[in-house]
Amino acid sequence: MLAKRIIPCLDVKEGRVVKGISFINLRDAGDPVENAIFYDRQGADELVFLDITASHEKRKIILNVVEKTANDVFMPLTVGGGIKTIDDIRDLLNAGCDKVSINTTAVKDPYFISRAAEKFGSQCIVVAIDAKQVVDNMSEATGEAWADEPSLRDVCIEVPATELSWAISTHGGRKMKLINAVNWSKKMEELGAGEILLTSMDKDGTKDGYDLKLTKAISEVVSIPVIASGGAGNLEHLYEGFVYGMADAVLAASIFHYREFTIREAKKYLRDRGVIVRL
Repeated sequence: MLAKRIIPCLDVKEGRVVKGISFINLRDAGDPVENAIFYDRQGADELVFLDITASHEKRKIILNVVEKTANDVFMPLTVGGGIKTIDDIRDLLNAGCDKVSINTTAVKDPYFISRAAEKFGSQCIVVAIDAKQVVDNMSEATGEAWADEPSLRDVCIEVPATELSWAISTHGGRKMKLINAVNWSKKMEELGAGEILLTSMDKDGTKDGYDLKLTKAISEVVSIPVIASGGAGNLEHLYEGFVYGMADAVLAASIFHYREFTIREAKKYLRDRGVIVRL
């Protein structure tokens, strides 16, 4: 059995690490390179940078951060945020990251994932899914043309929902799309994604624990690794993400950024409870 992974996440805005609740009310949480070095020394399995202000003008900032980080740490690095073109992926990989995380562009053009996987390999293409539980008054933003394509109709959601389901958020949580997150994960695997980075918008920043029903639902329908994200507030939540959510990795931010727990403490706790981790 493969070891489970602990992944700190650094939300980066204009070269600084920030943290908020449901992607808003952001607070400064330090220098990204210094944070990366700290986590590398603690034994984190991987690191995720999410560039939350990745406009064209600011792309060079994150490339510079990635280059500096890659020079100083040796754990795998995933970078997401604002990836729109094959050239964006190439630039990030050349800067030193190992994987890229794609959300909004995949929703706009699902076959971008196929082209990216064909060009660079599925192993470095992560599809980020920011999911929110469907409620009756949830309405779709402007219609997406791809929803009319027969091969993609099975990922659509109708409101009101007749059963528990989750829709997808794009643009850093600012827009909702009536796309079934579970079916979408299967479609992304079919199109070449090598991993799913799954964030619960309902749980993000709350420290109440991962959305275990959501995580399990997606983990059960794909064969690629699923990273649980959104809501970790203590070490028990990490354990639940693995055992009840069936995740292959858990991602956390606040509990590590503000030194509530160390990576080593987390791994020892998990090992003592029977979860296979690398110490």
